[in-house]
Amino acid sequence: MNLTHGLISAADRVQETPETWTAYISSQQWGDNIPHLEQRDDGSQFWVVADQTLDDRPLAETGALMPDRNQLPQHWDDVPPAAYDPAQRLRAMDADGVDAQVLYPTLSGGSGEVLGAISDPKLQLACVQAYNNWLIDAWANHSPRFIPQCLVPINDPNTAATEAARALELGHRGVILPGTPWDLQDVPHINDPAWDPLWTVCQDANVPVCFNSGATEKLRLQAWENFSPVLTDAINAITGPVSSVPILANLLFSRILTRFPTLKFVLSDTSLAWGAYLVETADHQFERQRLHLEGYDLKPSELFRRQCYMTGWYDRAGLQVRSYLGVENILWQTNFPRATSTWPNTRQYIQRSFANIPKSEREQILTTNPTTLYHP
Repeated sequence: MNLTHGLISAADRVQETPETWTAYISSQQWGDNIPHLEQRDDGSQFWVVADQTLDDRPLAETGALMPDRNQLPQHWDDVPPAAYDPAQRLRAMDADGVDAQVLYPTLSGGSGEVLGAISDPKLQLACVQAYNNWLIDAWANHSPRFIPQCLVPINDPNTAATEAARALELGHRGVILPGTPWDLQDVPHINDPAWDPLWTVCQDANVPVCFNSGATEKLRLQAWENFSPVLTDAINAITGPVSSVPILANLLFSRILTRFPTLKFVLSDTSLAWGAYLVETADHQFERQRLHLEGYDLKPSELFRRQCYMTGWYDRAGLQVRSYLGVENILWQTNFPRATSTWPNTRQYIQRSFANIPKSEREQILTTNPTTLYHP
């Protein structure tokens, strides 16, 4: 890929449309269980997925594209096209200085947790496959500047591995998974060898497994019910990234990285500074509790630098402690089109964040690392 702007954004959202599922799933077989929009008496709309009424989730997460970032569209006709139309998205990317975007879902959940909660395994698989097919057909085939990542059904690890293999054959470059799938379905902990078929598929295909922050509600402090919607959004934007703390801590001690030494993991939407603290703390515990006697050959920091990535998008403090993570382990994103996105001022944010960072390290983070990971 020829880079015009010098930034591959490693985590941005694609907004699913009403046709994402209706165009790919049999209405005769599944009827109203297919994800679709319904309307309230006041004319506003909301999503329904199988037996889940998503009345508490936004119709579309497009705050960066709205005149007021605290307001979101209430009817599909009011959703800004750059959220769901690839041609309009390319224009928004050029305006912001972005060469390519690694795509994560929105309605499906940042880690696919909304579809992962569907109780019927056949319907869950149908919905996941529809999303994966749609992302290739509508986005990846539109432009190589869109880097697709697939979802997998989580009700069975073997089915997840099979769908991952199918989707990677279609052209997906990463596999998205909730960090705690057992909170959604009756499945083993991700440390259990039952998940080895999925890790094997990803390692053999040389694609990363991606955990999106904030996807596991049980790891987040719930905002006080008396907060205004604006305050609730602010609290969630802060607690979402650090909800990945236990995900990363578990990963570093899970032996997954030891058993699959070339498998890569991306923790997206994380920010960076807390990662430096966690890696340092993990090493301290490793040394003080003599975990090498437990059969670990490498320290947590060594495993992290060999196989893990975190993403920043506004971070200044995080870049100042980048040596704890490793420059080769940091990705950058714009978080488009969510309210916390740096769009349309990403160039200014990068200039501010990287003001004292050597040019070679800046290029490593903004282009070399995502190129090495995703092969655009």
